[in-house]
Amino acid sequence: MDSSDLFFHLIGFVAPAVAVALIVAFGARVVMPRTAAVRPWWLQSAINSIVGVLVLAAGLWHFGVDGKMATYAALVIAVASCQWATSRGWGG
Repeated sequence: MDSSDLFFHLIGFVAPAVAVALIVAFGARVVMPRTAAVRPWWLQSAINSIVGVLVLAAGLWHFGVDGKMATYAALVIAVASCQWATSRGWGG
């Protein structure tokens, strides 16, 4: 595998995490109250993306392959939980 193949494989691996992170960060602006958005959208997206990539890496390690539906379900749950926690969704 040459460097361009490696680059495109890594982009393909990270893309679901970044997409879910952006959708959740922008969706939180609509769903959650204004006082809950304590961080800018780009910072929330970056934090959510990091959590998402870590979940995808853990799924790859656990299952030995990429693209399992269980990993994607864990991705959605982890990113949504991270967004809730960073937005202080418990009422504060």
